[in-house]
Amino acid sequence: MNLQEYKEAVEKLNEYAYHYYVLDDAITTDEVYDKLYHEVLEYEKQNPQDTLKNSPTQRVGDKVSEKFYKAKHLSRMWSLEDIFNADDLREWLKKTYKLDEHISFYCEPKYDGASLNLIYDNGELIQAITRGDGSEGEDITVNVKTIRSVPLSIEHKDKIEIRGEVVIFKDEFEKINQERLKNGEALFANPRNAAAGSLRQLDSSITASRNLVFLPYGIGINSLEHKLLSDKMKYIYELGFKKPPQSALCNGFDEIESIYEVMKKDRDSYQMMLDGMVIKVNEISSQIDMGYTVKNPRWAVAYKFPAVEKITTIKEIKLQVGRSGAVTPVAVVEPTDIEGVVVERATLHNFDEIERKDIRLGDKVIILRSGDVIPKIVKVLTNERDGSEVVFEKPKDCPVCGSELLQEDVLIKCQNLSCEARVVNSIIYFASKPCLNIDGLGKKIVELLFTSGLVKSVVDLFDLTLEKLLTLEGFKEKKSQNLLDALQNAKGKEYYRFINSLGIEHIGEVASKTLADEFGFAWIDATKEQIAQCDGIGEEMAESVVEFVRVNRETILKLQEILQPLEPIKKDEAKDNKFKGKTVVLTGTMSKSRGEIKEMLENLGAKVSSSVSKKTDFLIYGEDAGSKYDKAMNLGVECLAEDLLDIN
Repeated sequence: MNLQEYKEAVEKLNEYAYHYYVLDDAITTDEVYDKLYHEVLEYEKQNPQDTLKNSPTQRVGDKVSEKFYKAKHLSRMWSLEDIFNADDLREWLKKTYKLDEHISFYCEPKYDGASLNLIYDNGELIQAITRGDGSEGEDITVNVKTIRSVPLSIEHKDKIEIRGEVVIFKDEFEKINQERLKNGEALFANPRNAAAGSLRQLDSSITASRNLVFLPYGIGINSLEHKLLSDKMKYIYELGFKKPPQSALCNGFDEIESIYEVMKKDRDSYQMMLDGMVIKVNEISSQIDMGYTVKNPRWAVAYKFPAVEKITTIKEIKLQVGRSGAVTPVAVVEPTDIEGVVVERATLHNFDEIERKDIRLGDKVIILRSGDVIPKIVKVLTNERDGSEVVFEKPKDCPVCGSELLQEDVLIKCQNLSCEARVVNSIIYFASKPCLNIDGLGKKIVELLFTSGLVKSVVDLFDLTLEKLLTLEGFKEKKSQNLLDALQNAKGKEYYRFINSLGIEHIGEVASKTLADEFGFAWIDATKEQIAQCDGIGEEMAESVVEFVRVNRETILKLQEILQPLEPIKKDEAKDNKFKGKTVVLTGTMSKSRGEIKEMLENLGAKVSSSVSKKTDFLIYGEDAGSKYDKAMNLGVECLAEDLLDIN
């Protein structure tokens, strides 16, 4: 690749990214993008002096700041006056028409995120500043450069401030909170807090991992000659910024109220959180004439949506046992109407959240409802307490089966495989491909077996007979016999598959193989200290194994007797090769099954992991390689194409 080809490749990558991140309309595959990205990265490594400022490689967050420094906006970022109903709108229009009656209005969503000011000069992004007090904010340019919907360069060459909101889409917010839940971290109360917190990370790699989105809503300093705000914003979108999900030009009360009702009705269907609609005078000359009050522009207003937060009282905390055994607390609250929906329950996430927020029975709390998601408690009104509130105690026994619960920091789990609440999921996992691969035991069949009373635990599967199965609706002789044959074929499988099939918390296929290879049948008697010494198994995993065995020893031994799994035989030391003793990750669609390639690599002495980290030595990729490939490239992991690799 020469310099010209490199410049063309950067332009092509930015075009791909624009269509994907801004237009939501991918024009190529991950494989094509990744291949070209890799070529650009290689060129830049060999020719660092040629690296373009707008190269996608410059978005990688890897810098850690000591602190953020203050920076002044080129022009003030104003806050908006709020209105809350049709009467407020009429009053605001009355005041505005007194200033100029020959006007129209530009309406767009009011995003619920963190305000940001982008400064471009000579087509380059030179600074990104938080709103702060409107005159001065914090310089977070390094972090903002990781946001894919923020162009690093634009065609407009004059100095310009582009204002907007940084948001986290709802599905991404749920993923982040699930990850924080697993790691025992405090959950973000809402996407707005998550966006603001992500923007202000001293480690820019954290910001890069959060999939933030920038949505422009206005302009500060500029030399644009458009006479209408709507035309100015159209020009901004043409520079490469993301358009709003909805906008409208309106003339008067009826049209404004109409689009407001549409946005209010559709708010839950948008990818991002909204808290209202912004109404602005469309004529720029009229905006200038109207000017500002001490606090707000006279030519704009925020028409807020009805509150989705309400105050209620916690009556009871109930415990739900999920199919994986996790015990989750749910608050039963005084029935509360939120936008026509009567709310009677609110999620509490986990017991750590109860302690962290000091939630007590009888507390008055603020609950937040978003769409069809179960409402959550965002704040306890401790100032409302009268002394009658009761502290909630963590449960020690399963509320369904009564067996002792595993206390594991944030999570509390029922380890009993025979617990009614987790039997169905245990069987589905037991029969899955990475485990014993029992054909015919899908979700519907397992639920039918359970509800019919034929199967109340995993062990009961092997007491099924042709006569019993024929009593079930939809089971003819051939279908019944096929299931019995599949159960028979589950016997004599590799021992690590048997361990994996038990569904021990934190113990997947790789850890099961480690236990099988290290201890064989004796894993059931291994101590926590012995297990924790195994490669790739830490204290928490070891604790989980020991606790699971303590609760389920009898069931494990009975299943082992029935299934007669093969105890692993120590393999001869692998001959020297590039993969021996190395950690390898597989991604993408391969020419052979993942299982075959994994077995080949393990026979060469490699450890095959499921996730990319700094400890990964090689990533082997096939077609449609995605995020694992990106992460490996960012970490400098050696990436090998499967179709060019000989690992036989």
